[in-house]
Amino acid sequence: MFENVESWLVEVTGTESIWWFHVFLVVFTALLLGYMASRIFNRISTHAAATKSLWDDALVEAARKPFVWLVWVLGINIAAGIATRAVGSGWSQFIEPVNRAAVILLLAMFLLNFVKRAESNLVNPDYLEEPLDTTTVRAMAKLLRASIIISAVLIAMQMLGFSISGVLAFGGIGGLAVGFAAKDLLSNFFGGLMIYLDRPFSVGDWIRSPDQEIEGTVEDIGWRLTRIRTFDKRPLYIPNGIFASISVENPSRMLNRRIYETIGLRYEDINSMGAIVADVKTMLENHPEIDTTQTLMVNFNSFAASSVDFFIYTMTKTTNWEKYHGVKQDVLLKIADIIASHKAEIAFPTSTLHIADQADGFVVPRVERR
Repeated sequence: MFENVESWLVEVTGTESIWWFHVFLVVFTALLLGYMASRIFNRISTHAAATKSLWDDALVEAARKPFVWLVWVLGINIAAGIATRAVGSGWSQFIEPVNRAAVILLLAMFLLNFVKRAESNLVNPDYLEEPLDTTTVRAMAKLLRASIIISAVLIAMQMLGFSISGVLAFGGIGGLAVGFAAKDLLSNFFGGLMIYLDRPFSVGDWIRSPDQEIEGTVEDIGWRLTRIRTFDKRPLYIPNGIFASISVENPSRMLNRRIYETIGLRYEDINSMGAIVADVKTMLENHPEIDTTQTLMVNFNSFAASSVDFFIYTMTKTTNWEKYHGVKQDVLLKIADIIASHKAEIAFPTSTLHIADQADGFVVPRVERR
């Protein structure tokens, strides 16, 4: 290839002995072509950004740097080949393999950029009406990136004259040694793989474990660690292998939130219990934020020490923590209004002092606690 380029330059310039001029001409042409290619990519990128397509802008942005760098690398290597041939250096035999390795590595760079852009677009609502699951997309992107890097390195080594079979054999033996020495690391790796496959939780979910002091929002799921942000904003790093041996609750995936409260009335208001319970149940059945398709119970429950109790058991439509507390507050205030409308009162612990009749000038008090 270098001989053909050099012959063409001799024909164009009409000079054969001034090799440095040929080198300058090749380098200048490579830089000029790289600049022109960058300007062309800018125009294409502007048109691609105006579309809703998922892939065109990812393809353009992924190809921009590798293509420009490819032009520069080939130009510089061609110039280096002309110079080494002119001075009789033995380095010219290495330039062709370096060119091939550079092409492979730049192709790998293009594929890595494309995977990164596609990963971002697949979870972006600007490109998809229903974005894909973030955890699954990240897992697939990591696997693709690892495959691209390993393949590119092996192909480049083969082009540079290294024996791939020897590398693979050494990797197999080394893999056994690493497996014994880093069993915890492998446990975390396969734990992360199981999280990606089973998906007990995803990035953004609120999770907690009754077995461990783990509670917070999942921020990142890596191959070794899962990062959780606790509610006091501290980061919590959990090795993935831990999740194989503990129970994990995922409140983010609950369908409803429960309101379960016990309300006590005074004993003197027991005659109003039936009407109050009926009115409270009617109120809940007509409440716009209560899910009447789920269990809804309002019943007189017990004779307590200081009150006669009834309970409510119902489900809200919302699962949002903040909105749920607003709905619960509204329900409890409406219950208080219903009790007051029946001339009854909510009970609280009281003490009643009974004074017996005077006998022989001595008063015997009797105390009842309620």
